[in-house]
Amino acid sequence: MTDKTYNVLFLCTGNSARSIMAEALVSTMGKGRFRGFSAGSHPSGTVNPFAIEQVMATGYPIENLRSKNWDEFTGPDTPHMDFIITVCDNAAGETCPIWPGHPLSAHWGFEDPAAVVGTDEEKREVFHRIFRQIMARVNAFVSLPLHMLEKNAIQQEIKTIGKSAV
Repeated sequence: MTDKTYNVLFLCTGNSARSIMAEALVSTMGKGRFRGFSAGSHPSGTVNPFAIEQVMATGYPIENLRSKNWDEFTGPDTPHMDFIITVCDNAAGETCPIWPGHPLSAHWGFEDPAAVVGTDEEKREVFHRIFRQIMARVNAFVSLPLHMLEKNAIQQEIKTIGKSAV
């Protein structure tokens, strides 16, 4: 068994909801084995308050959450990423920066809860549904026996997780 902590960067366009929730979930569900980060190609500059509500339930420190550009993770002094996971179709289709260390990557598409129009209760309901979907995929991910798998097998597994029904 290894004591390695894996760094996971979740990417979305606005970095206001899905990637933020994924960051918190992998950090908390990974129980020290995973450290989550999130960023966007065109960050909105704010974290959606309904995403914050969902994250609060995980115990993840919400004061660490902020909407930021993915360029923050391309420099020499940034944490080495082991995994890059896009969580929105826009980010998956964009040309991503060249990530140092050639991390494994996958696309896990989720509906954009921030795009929902309706009452606060309707928005909260959609955020909760998407949060549960992200949680299911993160649970499958953090359960992988990474220390026992070779790189190509891990790559296949994280892509398969992204294709699973949520």
